[in-house]
Amino acid sequence: MNMKKGTSHTDQLKRLNRVEGQVRGISKMVEEKRYCLDIVHQIKAVKAALSSIESKIVEDHLDHCVHEVMTSRNKAATEEKLKEIKELLKWSKK
Repeated sequence: MNMKKGTSHTDQLKRLNRVEGQVRGISKMVEEKRYCLDIVHQIKAVKAALSSIESKIVEDHLDHCVHEVMTSRNKAATEEKLKEIKELLKWSKK
């Protein structure tokens, strides 16, 4: 599914690029046989960054895409967005 026109994740893309660099750094740490806890610390930092990015994207989705449909009074589209929200809640429990 594509993003709606007007939805922009420019900041998240920048943050994802930083995470990508962090992951490459972790890979290098493993190759260099660096201290395990230093590697784990970096992995935790990446996981926290991804979680933050995920939260912001979901927040943007609710603020823009879902809000737009909910105010449109389109029953079918509203039901579809409610299904999406339920799926997000299922994923967050895992």
